Amino acid sequence: MGTSRTLKAGAALLLLISFTGVGISQTPVVKKRIAVFSFEDKTNHKNRWWSGQSVGEGMADMLITELVKSGRYQVIERQDLARVMEEQSLGLSGAVTQESAAKVGQLLGVDLAVIGAVTEFGWSEDNMGGSLNQKGLGLGLKTTAATVAIDVRMVNTSTGEILSAENVRKKESKKGLSLNSKEFDFENRDKFDDSIAGKATRAAIDEIVHKIDINAGGLVWQAKVIKADESVYINAGAASGLVQGQQLLVFRPGEELIDPDSGLSLGAEESQVGVIEVVNNTVGNGRASACKIINGSGFQRNDIVRLK
Repeated sequence: MGTSRTLKAGAALLLLISFTGVGISQTPVVKKRIAVFSFEDKTNHKNRWWSGQSVGEGMADMLITELVKSGRYQVIERQDLARVMEEQSLGLSGAVTQESAAKVGQLLGVDLAVIGAVTEFGWSEDNMGGSLNQKGLGLGLKTTAATVAIDVRMVNTSTGEILSAENVRKKESKKGLSLNSKEFDFENRDKFDDSIAGKATRAAIDEIVHKIDINAGGLVWQAKVIKADESVYINAGAASGLVQGQQLLVFRPGEELIDPDSGLSLGAEESQVGVIEVVNNTVGNGRASACKIINGSGFQRNDIVRLK
């Protein structure tokens, strides 16, 4: 009887802990910052999104939407990317390079930049035998397939290194009566989503998100000091998952070490400046935080901030 009561009491305590969090050490999960650049359109340019965008722009926007919906990332807004690209006179040729993506990413405090090109966006039709000609429409039994392919690269903005280069290719098909027409009808979002082209595109975007999850997991989260006086302000806040009371380490990078052969950054020697604690994580609509100094001194703009 005593054993039964003990088991019930233990179960009740575990249930209470699970609902209240009492006794559980909860480490806040910060979001990696990602920039998705418009994909270059290397197709025949015959198709456009329902919004008037090119295929490359439309797919990049779909990827941004899925990354935001996942809740795992802080995605840099398109207008911020465009502003910095214009200020730095980058990407004027229409193609974003590994080097320009890394430079823009560093200026915006991004951990991972995603660049790429749409290489296939088309369809094919195979006759299954038999035809039914009515009023000149040329109805027949066919298999219609849509193929979407994207070359995508993920760039570590701190080093300029390509973490992963992938070719994602998806194909969707349907069978039945079809018109002899080779037009993708994308008058609105619903028609696109219901089409085989839309389904192939969605499958490609889902796979890219999965590959981003894999590569972003190995990156070390960091932010930067914006300014320092009596308080230290950093360019990460509630939108990045930081919480009030969270302590962070601050480092001062030394001279950057550049590989003379590849031109890639090999990092820099760092010295720890001190420790700060988040006191207000809602500065700039949650994109920045005000912190108090726990120890250390001489904090400067562009000092690197990492999790303790």
